[in-house]
Amino acid sequence: MTESRTPLTKSARQSRIVELIEREVVRSQTELAARLAADGIAVSQGTLSKDLLELGAVRVRTPAGEFAYALLAGEHAPGTPAALARLNRLAGELLLSAEGSANLTVLRTPPGAAQFFASAIDKVGWDSVLGTIAGDDTVVIVTRAADGGAAMAEAFLGLHTS
Repeated sequence: MTESRTPLTKSARQSRIVELIEREVVRSQTELAARLAADGIAVSQGTLSKDLLELGAVRVRTPAGEFAYALLAGEHAPGTPAALARLNRLAGELLLSAEGSANLTVLRTPPGAAQFFASAIDKVGWDSVLGTIAGDDTVVIVTRAADGGAAMAEAFLGLHTS
């Protein structure tokens, strides 16, 4: 089994911030920066402030009475019913075709829409999806199941018609 490595990109940094906020109590930006540094991710206070703003993170009072960061649930929040509703809506607007083969699903969109559509797919957080690759008008989904491509294509065609 290969080891998963996280690059030090903005997306990777923000993904790690989301993980930390969702799994642990993070009381301050200083605390968050220290946890990121422990993961080998150096970030300035200004960059961290921008990341938190972009992610919709706010400080809220916890049941224990202390303040900690939380993510606002919204249509862009990963793994939420709103993320699935957004994908369903976008499938109706953008999905032109879906085909599957082995563990791959190929989705066709209008020119320029594939990356936007792939991002919405990623936000749903389906365990059956290993990853997405987007070009200009094509999204390729790699499924975890060796024969999951056709079923994934059918799932998208079901979204498209609902």
